[in-house]
Amino acid sequence: MPFYHHLGKIPPKRHTQFRKPNGDLYYEQLFGTIGFDGMSTNSYHEQRPTMVKEIRKQYSVKPKIAKANNIQSYRLRGFQVAPENDYLDSRKVMLTNADCNIILAAPKESTKDYFYKNTDADEVLFIHKGSGKLRTHLGNIDFKYGDYLVIPRGIIYKLDFDTQDNRLFIVESYQPVYTPKRYRNWFGQLLEHAPFCERDIRRPSELETHNETGEFIMKVKKQGDIIEMVYASHPFDVVGYDGFNYPYAFSIHDFEPITGRIHQPPPVHQTFETSAFVICSFVPRLYDYHPDSIPAPYNHSNIDSDEVLYYVDGEFMSRNDIAPGHISLHPAGIPHGPHPGATERSIGQTKTEELAVMVDTFKPLQVTEEAMKIADDDYYKSWLE
Repeated sequence: MPFYHHLGKIPPKRHTQFRKPNGDLYYEQLFGTIGFDGMSTNSYHEQRPTMVKEIRKQYSVKPKIAKANNIQSYRLRGFQVAPENDYLDSRKVMLTNADCNIILAAPKESTKDYFYKNTDADEVLFIHKGSGKLRTHLGNIDFKYGDYLVIPRGIIYKLDFDTQDNRLFIVESYQPVYTPKRYRNWFGQLLEHAPFCERDIRRPSELETHNETGEFIMKVKKQGDIIEMVYASHPFDVVGYDGFNYPYAFSIHDFEPITGRIHQPPPVHQTFETSAFVICSFVPRLYDYHPDSIPAPYNHSNIDSDEVLYYVDGEFMSRNDIAPGHISLHPAGIPHGPHPGATERSIGQTKTEELAVMVDTFKPLQVTEEAMKIADDDYYKSWLE
C-alpha cells in the first residue's frame, strides 16, 4: 500500500535507542517485503518478537485438483459451501494456479484460540455477509458488508465476528497486492481520474498492545502447509510503528464507477492489481448514454486470461439464473458473452444495481475438488438458443 501511516509511539529516528518508562529498550522490528526493496514498516515491541517455545503439528492445506487443464465454463453455487465453526477450516479453495488461490469461507465463530499468519501470500478478504473487527499486530479495523480487507503477507491477525452468519470471498496472492498503477502518479498519489482516493482507505486506528508472556498459539501458513507454533509472548505487543506495509480496508460501496456513451471495457472496474492478476469491482452505475447503445457487454474471447466473477447482490444483467454467492468461471481460449436474451433486455435500460467482484488471472486456473461439489456441470451449455 503506497501511503505512509504511523500509529502509537515511535522514536524520532529509526534504529536508535527507544526506551520504556523503566529504562529498558523496546524491541525494534523491520517488517518488510521483497528483501529490503519493497514496502516495509518499523514496529516497536514490548517483548522480543523472536521467541518461539515449541513447534507442534504440521499439516497440508494444498487444494486437491479435479481438473488441471480446464477449458469448460462453470457456475459454482457458493452459498452451498457449508458453514464451519473454525475460520481456517472454513476456507475452501475453489480455483487455483501458481499465482493465487480463490477461496470461499463461511466461518461461524471468531478466531479465539490462536493467531494466524500467512507467510505465502497477501490476502484480500471480501466481506459478503457479516461484520466485526479485524485484529492485527499493527492495529485493528472494523469491517462490514462490502468491505475488502487487504492483509499483506506476514501480518499476524484474528477475525472477531458479530454473528455466526458470515460469508467471505478470499483471494490469496503470491504477488504483492497494490492499487492500480495507472491510477497513481509517480509519487504514489492517486490521481483525479481514479475511481477512489486516499480518503476511502481505512487504515488501522486502534493499536492493541499486550505485554504478556506465556504460551500463545500461532498458526503459520508456509508453502501450502499450516504449522502450529507456540510463542512465548503475546503477538500483539506493538507500542507503535510507521511505514507503508500494514493492513487496510476499502469498501466496494466507495468505488466510483467510470461510465461512458458506449459500453466500457472491464479495466475501468479495476480496484487492485498484481503482476499476475487483477481484481475489479462492479457496482451500481448509470448505463451508457449513446442513443443506440447496447448496455450489455459484447461477446469477447479470453485469449490470455481466465475470468472469475463473484456475484454479490442486485440484478446481473448479462447472466440468466444467477444469484448472490454464485461464481462464474470463463476460461481462456473460448469466447463468452451475454446469455440469450440479455442483450435485448438491456437495450433502453438506464442503470444497473449489480454488485460483483471479478478476478482475471493471466495463468489458467485449475478447478478443485471442493469446487466440483458445488458446480453446475451444464453451465457451459447455457448459451445455446
